Amino acid sequence: MSFLILVRHGQSIWNLEKRFTGWVDVDLTDIGKAEAEKAGLLIKKRNIKVDLYYSSLQLRANNTLKLIQKALDDEKIFTKSWQLNERHYGALTGLNKVEMGEKLGKDKIYEFRRSWDIKPDPLSKNSPFHPTNIETYKKLSKNVIPDTESLKDTYTRVIEYYEKEIQKKLLNQNILISAHGNSIRALCKYLFKLDNDQISNLEIPTGNPLVIEFNEKSIINSCEYLDKDRAKNLLVF
Repeated sequence: MSFLILVRHGQSIWNLEKRFTGWVDVDLTDIGKAEAEKAGLLIKKRNIKVDLYYSSLQLRANNTLKLIQKALDDEKIFTKSWQLNERHYGALTGLNKVEMGEKLGKDKIYEFRRSWDIKPDPLSKNSPFHPTNIETYKKLSKNVIPDTESLKDTYTRVIEYYEKEIQKKLLNQNILISAHGNSIRALCKYLFKLDNDQISNLEIPTGNPLVIEFNEKSIINSCEYLDKDRAKNLLVF
């Protein structure tokens, strides 16, 4: 038996401001920090010893993980990968979701946010929000940096990394991944075999550990959110 714990980062500054964030590096709000600390305490109460930690390259996911580890009294070094990054929202990056809904229509914004294979227009490389202009990605090959992404694009890179770096380690180790709404949605689609309609309806709450239990044959036995008051419908259990 082993456990995979998926945690979307705590509330970020741009979450609070209702802005499309994507690959931009923004930090947590005070609420987000509290969510991360609570996540760590809930994992500790559940008495799960985490063997390996993974995160994206992004500050909000990294700082969420650090606060979880602090609550667990665990100082292990965690592995970072760009493939666990949030979906890139292209030309929508930095814009206010409510204002864009009024401008383009709520249905169009929902389509951009929730559809499987539709992507926004690409973000100009001259934008300060383009990853090539953000210090976090200076060492990352420009060949892998997107200008925009659909959920399908995000799924491809996330699952490629999961299958190569994480899946086999779950045979005998407990793993925690601190990531983002869409990278975790991608993992849920893969793990729970959700179809494209189901994944469009899946919401991932901030800072709430999703604990997935595997049996010795790597089959999912159960899954649950540890913060019951803030749990979302998983569509599968």
